[in-house]
Amino acid sequence: MPRYRAVIPARPGPSGPSSAVTVVGIGADGWEGIPDTSRAALRDAEVLIGGARQLALLPPECAGERVVWPSPLRPAVPGLLTAHEGRRVAVLASGDPMFYGIGRALVEELGDAPRVLPHPSSVSYAAARAGWPLEDVEVVTLVGRPTARLAAALHDGRRLLVLSADARTPGEVAGLLRERGFGPSRMRVMEQLGGPREHMTGEVSADGWSAAQAPGDPLNIVAVECRRAPDALRLGGVPGLPDDAYEHDGQLTKRHIRAATLAALAPAPGELLWDVGGGSGSIAIEWMRAHPSCRAVTVERDPVRAERITRNADRLGVPSLRVVGAAAPAVLAGLPSPDAVFVGGGLTAPGLLDACWDALPVGGRLVANTVTLESEALLADAYRRHGGELVRLAVAHAVPVGGFTGWRQAMPVTQWAVQKTLNPLPGADNR
Repeated sequence: MPRYRAVIPARPGPSGPSSAVTVVGIGADGWEGIPDTSRAALRDAEVLIGGARQLALLPPECAGERVVWPSPLRPAVPGLLTAHEGRRVAVLASGDPMFYGIGRALVEELGDAPRVLPHPSSVSYAAARAGWPLEDVEVVTLVGRPTARLAAALHDGRRLLVLSADARTPGEVAGLLRERGFGPSRMRVMEQLGGPREHMTGEVSADGWSAAQAPGDPLNIVAVECRRAPDALRLGGVPGLPDDAYEHDGQLTKRHIRAATLAALAPAPGELLWDVGGGSGSIAIEWMRAHPSCRAVTVERDPVRAERITRNADRLGVPSLRVVGAAAPAVLAGLPSPDAVFVGGGLTAPGLLDACWDALPVGGRLVANTVTLESEALLADAYRRHGGELVRLAVAHAVPVGGFTGWRQAMPVTQWAVQKTLNPLPGADNR
């Protein structure tokens, strides 16, 4: 029986690890399922690093020293690589190492891409078993991530493959689907895909999932065909969610203004937003819903509102929204550099607008909204100095007027939107 040794990671040297590293994908079918090239790499390795389950799949002919990943895994990567610098290292990964696998962490630590020998991913197996074209499926991982993030992917008719953290995940997925109005969605749990113990449950609705149902195998994927309940609130895929989607105390950028504001902010994948004066968090939340890699920090000094923002973010599928319960501008200096800034409140706080402008890199965008004359004067002055666009947004809603229908005008919103450039726009003072 192979013996395993846990290694206390050493602190990496200044130049970082330089081991010759090969990453080998392996599936539930174990040694029998990997090609000759991968087998040769594993036989040749002086050190074999992986999870205990993965290492147990290797035969005795793989004679290298076996090292089990410590927990938590990610912080241990630099030290483990440094501890075995100069030796031939093979790292075992589940399926395709570059698809939600250890490959990403190794590339980031090594600087250069290691040699990667992939295996079919569990997602590929799942799509094949379900008969779903992979390009039409959205993959959501819940490994090391909160179940709430699944909510952002829920759209009627959408097909999802959910990577489970453990045997409890299918039940948690069913619970979230019911809570978010997607109880009629169809679910199927696929276990040990590609291996001799492969098993698939029968299709069942989230409403029909029993809370007492015994957990199955921890190595599973949940296939979900999304079906929205007829009475559930419809949430689209573009900014401007219904106001009823948010818990709020009146401090909410209303739907039509919110859509125009997000259009001016122009979120792009991977970008970071500062939402200053978060209120209910709607701008930051819809920024993050624009793409799974979008990030946001919302600053809200009122603790009750800060807690409300957190609840809204969880309910709408962006639980990684960072909520900073402090006053601006003092707290801004400690935040990571933004790609865009939205100021929805507190414009009259001394130095706030200038602090936000100074924090922006070249190419960054700033959008500020206000309904008061005092703040409007500040935006007019900023427009004179920096250029951009200064617009007034007015929305009216049809309401009953006796036995007829008339328009009720909402308070007009003045919006300043600007992109920071190396050279000021024509006509801008830029002082």
